[in-house]
Amino acid sequence: MFRNMSARWFGMVALALFVTGCAGQTRELIANRIVDVPANAIAGEHEIFIATTRAKAANPKEVFSGSRSATVSFAEVNMTVPAIHKTGEIERRSGGQSADPSKYFTAHKVTTFDSAGGFSKALREDIAKRGGRALVFVHGYNTSFDSAVYRLTQIAHDAGYSGTPVLFSWASGGRVVDYVYDNNSATAARDALEQTLRMVAQSGAKRIDIIAHSMGTWAAMEALRQLAITNDRDLNGRLGDVVLASPDIDVDVFKSQMRRYGKPDKPFFLFLSTNDRALDLSRIIAGNKPRVGGYENAADLATLGVTVIDLSNASAGDRLNHTKFADNPVLVRLLGEKLLEDGSLGTGEQVGDRLGTFAGGITQAIGSAAEIVITTPFEVLNVVVAGAR
Repeated sequence: MFRNMSARWFGMVALALFVTGCAGQTRELIANRIVDVPANAIAGEHEIFIATTRAKAANPKEVFSGSRSATVSFAEVNMTVPAIHKTGEIERRSGGQSADPSKYFTAHKVTTFDSAGGFSKALREDIAKRGGRALVFVHGYNTSFDSAVYRLTQIAHDAGYSGTPVLFSWASGGRVVDYVYDNNSATAARDALEQTLRMVAQSGAKRIDIIAHSMGTWAAMEALRQLAITNDRDLNGRLGDVVLASPDIDVDVFKSQMRRYGKPDKPFFLFLSTNDRALDLSRIIAGNKPRVGGYENAADLATLGVTVIDLSNASAGDRLNHTKFADNPVLVRLLGEKLLEDGSLGTGEQVGDRLGTFAGGITQAIGSAAEIVITTPFEVLNVVVAGAR
């Protein structure tokens, strides 16, 4: 048995290392030179606001490193997306290449703030001109700073999100071998995430949606738990949708967090996949205890008041099946704009109708036939849909 477990362990680590090492990309967010391109070569421009527990990088082009900081730093990045961009992908330059905005996601300007007050002022101005909505994204394990910025830019762009995107970036080492370090970094960042959510609320946001991925869901759930302990679990009515994608959390720990938080008044959506290989690896590291993002008993989770969307039969953009949600960010638009425009759960029949539409949207995003199993606090929906492309 030990031999089989060891073989499986090393096989999965080798696969993870292979997938991670394929890209050959630089961690430099800022390039020495940006190529001049015509306006029609750019598909979109996005201001990304950043709160981070990362230390400043020794290489200023990387901006922030994988090391931890005892204080929270704040920044704003002006990003562009090329017109050749394909939904769900991140076109990025490799090391040594010039930044060509017609081909790659490009950072044009990075502004750092000396104080939380200066950051809050800039954030308030942006939120005000964007209708009072903000989206806080918390990235996952093995994510460098530049990758986190690219991912939120992609989500905001592909989702057609019109509010203010805010990246909360905790100090991930950005390497497969840093799993334990990353887990501790995410834990150390939970207070800062709670403070960031309060800052966004105090900066004029009328609705704050949260999207957390992988290990970032741990930090997000801890921050929400802490808000509940202070009797402010919905940020004084400002909390919108909470989306937990591929949660890398022990199932028993998640149940404990949700019991302390209480059944949500606003929707909690949980995306899982039972063939998530990255979470298989996490489960082995954690003593063979199941992770929420790979849990097979969706009905058990739904009793906590969350809506579970099983994407096990959906295709993925990575070989680990860990970024199905992130690689198909049109789901964010479907959630935010089509399903939950009123921001409430509604009746079981209303939820069923909306989730039926959502399942069709998933198929349009992945372009292949799939069976989407959606388990709500009201009922279980088995939706079989055919490819639309």
